[in-house]
Amino acid sequence: MAKRTAFRIEHDSMGELQVPADALWGAQTQRAKDNFHISGRPMPEAFVRSLALVKAAAAVVNGHLGLLDRARADAVMEAATAVAGGAHADQFPIDRYQTGSGTSSNMNANEVIAHVAAAASKLAIHPNDHVNLGQSSNDTIPTSIRVMAALEARQTLLPALAHLRKTIDKRAKAIGKTVKTGRTHLMDAMPLTFAQEFGAWSAQLESAQARIEDSLKRVRRLPIGGTAIGTGINAHPKFGKGVAKALSAATGAKFEQAANTFEGLAAQDDLVELSGQFSALAVALMKIGNDLRWMNSGPLAGLGEIELPALQPGSSIMPGKVNPVIPEALCMVCAQVIGLHQAVVVAGQSGNFQLNVMLPLIACNLDEANGLLANAMRELADKAIAGLRIRKDVVADALDRNPILVTALNPVIGYEKAAKIAKRAYAENRPVLEVALEDSGLPEKRLRALLDPADLTTGGIKD
Repeated sequence: MAKRTAFRIEHDSMGELQVPADALWGAQTQRAKDNFHISGRPMPEAFVRSLALVKAAAAVVNGHLGLLDRARADAVMEAATAVAGGAHADQFPIDRYQTGSGTSSNMNANEVIAHVAAAASKLAIHPNDHVNLGQSSNDTIPTSIRVMAALEARQTLLPALAHLRKTIDKRAKAIGKTVKTGRTHLMDAMPLTFAQEFGAWSAQLESAQARIEDSLKRVRRLPIGGTAIGTGINAHPKFGKGVAKALSAATGAKFEQAANTFEGLAAQDDLVELSGQFSALAVALMKIGNDLRWMNSGPLAGLGEIELPALQPGSSIMPGKVNPVIPEALCMVCAQVIGLHQAVVVAGQSGNFQLNVMLPLIACNLDEANGLLANAMRELADKAIAGLRIRKDVVADALDRNPILVTALNPVIGYEKAAKIAKRAYAENRPVLEVALEDSGLPEKRLRALLDPADLTTGGIKD
């Protein structure tokens, strides 16, 4: 005999409907749960936490302003704080592809928090009148997205970025004096040290960090207090600033109320900007990942300059094959993050007049990009860069036979004569120095000084 599910009756402005007896949500959440069967994926946990933080801060401010009695304010604040801490996570089932304002998720939070607060305090607590006091989905959801983005970047992304930079810098210091052949257009070019090559990666990441931190200054400006369209209808004049201050105290981040709440509801340009910085970081990381793949290629028929740590068998049919799996995974992450940003770009311009109506998509893509980048950067640092080994014999052999070293002779013997030496050295597979000794007319001591690869990494000898 089939198990019968117990229900209770809840109601909202549209009437009554059944809700599972053990659910903490109410009628509006149930309607959304019934309406949206699209991805099977609920809103991110980080978003729910941030939304709950906003609800807790709102309760504190409404209590201080005398708009909520102290008992109800404390009950709502405590229930919201519990949700922000991860309690009742299974009570947020609404699909991420839902109403574009995120009203369903806002009401989900209001109903769950009201239910928990009422049960704990034995008071009548209404999801709209008490938990949502002074708020609208239209300002609460974009505020929560900004809180989520700022906190996630500070807690996971930026520390992972710093860890990767530190790992690169440490390896550059350890192996950096080794000179190798540079490459432009994937063709041999003038020499450089591993420290210089790794240093370029580190500089890319430093620039990415600076851009992200700069974008976060704008993200931390919250449109809370704008309510329905930005005018602040039904909100106390001090409510928005108070919530921003309370959020700052609760999280340690420097939030402030946006100077223009209309902008924060109608436009999400600051979030598009932050997503763009994630995409730019992905571009930098893909460059680093592909450099590592090329340098590791071989071990015999490729460049073979380095050996990445062998982490797993690389083929189901070719015994002994080992592949650069971490850089490959990184590059897939980068491709995904770049794609997520393109969706955020579309979402950012999908507002009409006073409200953007793709807010859940922006929230989900920012959360996913942040998490993917943070995790991939730590994997790259710990499982690829920290343990890579230089194949000094391969590097030295290629450097000795690099015909482009003759570039250093240009100021002394001229471009055309140097080009002839380079072509002969390449055709005869001989070191440039040997051919230059025969064709340049310069003494050996002078040639050795001019063609010293280590000197060339600092610009060569200046006459």
